[in-house]
Amino acid sequence: MGEKAHAHPGAAGGVPTAGHPSDVRNVVLVGHSGSGKTTLVEALALTAGAVNRAGRVEDGATVSDHDEIERRRRRSVQLSLVPVAWDGRKVNLLDTPGYADFVGELRAGLRAADAALFVVSAAQEAASVAATTRAVWEECALVGMPRAIVVTHLDTARTSFEEMTRICAETFGGDDPDAVLPLYLPVLGPEGPDGHAPLTGLTGLLTRRILDYSSGERAELPPAPEEEGPLDEARNRLIEGIIAESENESLMDRYLDGGGKDIDIATLIGDLERAVARGTFFPVLAAAPAAEGARQGIGTVELLELITRGFPTPLERTPPTVTTPSGSPRPSPACDPEGPLLAEVVKTSSDPYAGRISLVRVFSGTLRPDDTVHLCGHGLDAAGHEPRPCHEAEVRVTALSTPFGRQQHPADRCVAGDLICVGRLGEAETGDTLSASGDPVLIEPWSTPDPLLPTAVRAHGKADEDKLSHALARLVAEDPTLRLEQNADTHQVVLWCLGEAHQEVTLERLRGRYGVQVDAEPHRVALRETFAGRSAGRGRHVKQSGGHGQFAICEIEVEPLPAGSGIEFVDKVVGGSVPRQFIPSVEKGVRAQAARGLAAGHPLVDVRVTLLDGKAHSVDSSDAAFQTAGALALREAAADARIQLLEPVCEVAVLVPNDYVGPVMSDLSGRRGRVVGTEQTPGGRTLVRAEVPETEIGRYALDLRSLTHGTGRFDRTHARFEAMPQQLAEKVRAERGDGSPGA
Repeated sequence: MGEKAHAHPGAAGGVPTAGHPSDVRNVVLVGHSGSGKTTLVEALALTAGAVNRAGRVEDGATVSDHDEIERRRRRSVQLSLVPVAWDGRKVNLLDTPGYADFVGELRAGLRAADAALFVVSAAQEAASVAATTRAVWEECALVGMPRAIVVTHLDTARTSFEEMTRICAETFGGDDPDAVLPLYLPVLGPEGPDGHAPLTGLTGLLTRRILDYSSGERAELPPAPEEEGPLDEARNRLIEGIIAESENESLMDRYLDGGGKDIDIATLIGDLERAVARGTFFPVLAAAPAAEGARQGIGTVELLELITRGFPTPLERTPPTVTTPSGSPRPSPACDPEGPLLAEVVKTSSDPYAGRISLVRVFSGTLRPDDTVHLCGHGLDAAGHEPRPCHEAEVRVTALSTPFGRQQHPADRCVAGDLICVGRLGEAETGDTLSASGDPVLIEPWSTPDPLLPTAVRAHGKADEDKLSHALARLVAEDPTLRLEQNADTHQVVLWCLGEAHQEVTLERLRGRYGVQVDAEPHRVALRETFAGRSAGRGRHVKQSGGHGQFAICEIEVEPLPAGSGIEFVDKVVGGSVPRQFIPSVEKGVRAQAARGLAAGHPLVDVRVTLLDGKAHSVDSSDAAFQTAGALALREAAADARIQLLEPVCEVAVLVPNDYVGPVMSDLSGRRGRVVGTEQTPGGRTLVRAEVPETEIGRYALDLRSLTHGTGRFDRTHARFEAMPQQLAEKVRAERGDGSPGA
């Protein structure tokens, strides 16, 4: 079995280390914002002795170390790791943000963990479990990840554990609500003046023991008397659920034959642990933070026991799919500390003093300081995007450390199944693979949502301009849900974010972490121009001011082409009126003017320009002169024609619950969209397909979230350019300026 987890000297309880994968439990906490995940992590750390008072480590930092602005707002915006020791095991608690804008941090936590703890608030989610929480549950179900549910905020008025358990069974149980059952029932104290009875302890349904926390520490009281009632009914249902989900047929036959009371507790607990680890049974527990001065929160001991005894070890996890860097399949190595190294960067962050820090999950082998490893990957890309070219490098591992709050505790190794922080790991990005030097492999990356909220930024001053590109590159490397675009058409630097909170945090990090002052400005959509009908133009560029002059005259005809044709240049000069060597010069001038735009400064597309005639001078004609003449001819043609503005149209696919199909389709129509079809998908949802002008969906990520109460999502792809309505085109020209050609 190897060495048991032990505590590193230093903190209140020490930072644990693990000698073997069987001694590790990796658990990610999932839940809606405000459900109490971070508070629960702090309560578990206090119970495990990792901290000496709730929410604190020895240097006074909070356990969940986030950006200073977010600590002030009491909102978690990034993944944090809190390792604790319990029953000789190392438990890595991964606290994730609950807000939808930071789903990238959640996906990283799911990748690093082997089991999930869903935290639901009895106070906040009394009517339903949040849509984002349900979506993550479905993701876990697809990969068979073991899950348990913790109900929090039972210490507040007008909350009901029984009601919340029923809602969880309906929401998470699907066709089998008996797979979601409580292991404990709450014990309530005397009612207060407001009529609320405080939570003072728990009753174990299997053991019937009362676990009393009223003194501030857990005390076991004798079993409750065996009598018919809610407790007995809940206990029988739990036993039936455990036996059914563990698929222990002999035990089921014994129970059905009336021998249920003769089944010993150890057998039932063994079946419970097996069903939980298989991901077929999802126990519900209750938890409350420790009272002032108390050493244990209510339900925290029971939760740690479930994690260490019921959740799987890394040895039971299916290894990730691996390939060679060129894409050839390779067998996945087992979770063996003596095997070949296979690890993955699940998160990158920057420290003002330590530089870039990579949080690494080791799947196979053992990682040690001073090892030389192969770094390989293309980072993470949003779903549906083509992967970036693979980058590779041989890098030397520097110091290893285990994070705890704002401190980093040195570590001498990290065995398979464990998590570790590595400083200055070259140019490592989230999603990169670490493997043995000389035998590189690549782990198949996880997908991230496509950021669909654009934010245009510009440097506030010259000093900021010099630092902006470096700061943006660092931010994008840290956050795979952030996309950077340098738009050549609008000349804007655009950050694509997942929502307003993501946008706000990103800009604050630019200012606070990197010292770059930026100004946000309205995002401009790249438009195009085209000719609405035939037109002709004459370009005359004749100058004589002493010395070598300039002489070039050309006559062109412009006609519109079908959408997507680009610019076509045709030479119909006869008789050599324009010398052959200057015809490419005319084309070059026409194309340069087309790129600059005519009526509103947007690139010209979908036209055929035909060179009909011209004049040249034996001495004064030149390449530059005919380029200028070609541009002038196109501008004169535009002055006599109606120039039409074209706007990009996107194909939009919106996935929403059936209840919101009507409002979503109505909203799309109000955005000048055309609904082209709908289709039913599993889970009571509908996929609405539509074509919508890009100018109408700049903030659709926010509007759809509001319209569907966070249950809808969408993606979009560019389809084509179409003519913009005249009244909108006039508005764009007015905003551009005087609207003169080439302005």
